[in-house]
Amino acid sequence: MIAGLRIARKVFQNPAMAALVSGEFLPGPATESDADWLDHIARTSSTTFHPTSTCVMGPPERAVVDTALRVHGIAGLRVIDASIMPAVVSGNPNAATIMIAEKGADMILGEARSAPAVKAAA
Repeated sequence: MIAGLRIARKVFQNPAMAALVSGEFLPGPATESDADWLDHIARTSSTTFHPTSTCVMGPPERAVVDTALRVHGIAGLRVIDASIMPAVVSGNPNAATIMIAEKGADMILGEARSAPAVKAAA
């Protein structure tokens, strides 16, 4: 990260670019040492990706949930969110996550409708 930021600074200090730049405001020209750069990186960096794909769907030997979103080996537990995606989608995962939630709800309702009725104890 430090090396990349130093290169970016040099690019903008190049005469061809310098004419278009009014000045450096982050991290600022006083940032020179590795410690200063690391401090800047720690304070300002973050990911641009949405966390997904941590409970991948598939067969038990390779995944956390089955195709009905049930957690392998744990009865009654499902994962119905972006974590079941096998890979990060190329765009914002919001629509895909909503689709997963709606499909998961449909699966649960479908199973509930087809299950035998349980009579309440008198």
